[in-house]
Amino acid sequence: MLVPHQDLDPDTLSSLIESIVLRDGTDYGEVEMSLDEKVAMVKRQLNDGVAAIEYSQEHESVNIIALE
Repeated sequence: MLVPHQDLDPDTLSSLIESIVLRDGTDYGEVEMSLDEKVAMVKRQLNDGVAAIEYSQEHESVNIIALE
């Protein structure tokens, strides 16, 4: 089930994004990004409609997925 990010309290949304970014581990790409930069990037993706928050009741988990 997709959860509209606009329905979440801003602090809750930030905490959720931080949790997911930290869960993904270290990024070894060409450009190192701070946690704040990664959170801002994910927020932009949610606002632009290219990513969404997905809740799985079966697995009792939340993730952010790319929409294509």
